Amino acid sequence: MPQASAPSTSSPGSLLREVARLYTRAQRVVADCCRTTSTQCHLLTELARSGPLPLSELGTRVSLEKSWVSRAVEAMAARGWVTKEPNPSDARSWLVTLTADGVRTVRELNHTLDAHADQLLDRLGERQRAAVEQSLLLLLQALREDQAAMCCLPPPEAKDVKNVKDKPSCC
Repeated sequence: MPQASAPSTSSPGSLLREVARLYTRAQRVVADCCRTTSTQCHLLTELARSGPLPLSELGTRVSLEKSWVSRAVEAMAARGWVTKEPNPSDARSWLVTLTADGVRTVRELNHTLDAHADQLLDRLGERQRAAVEQSLLLLLQALREDQAAMCCLPPPEAKDVKNVKDKPSCC
């Protein structure tokens, strides 16, 4: 059986994909050290960014199937990190909210993940680090302007969860 060769990093696109793949893998390992699964990590961070969300909207924002989100939310509720209550705006859905313990967990998780990122960047010289940070800012700006990256998310100024359903889907 032929073996797949290592991905080429000869083009900027393949280099970016390889960096994203390895960084995501490393962050999953670090998140696991914080007593969370990668799914829980994504959900907790999204709730910290957005505030309470209907279960289906939470899944859409992190691009996960409803069954994955539902199981993860149940596990997080059992740990006291979130509450899941009937949505006052839509009786057919559940509203997921971080608890005080959930907020503390997200803070701890963010601190640990940021420390890991800093540890990686500390391996670079001062000029290299400045160049990487500038490049990351440019990449972040490009991603925020990219329809695929921002798909299914409300515009930054739209904080009203009720109007998210009215937004046309780009997916």
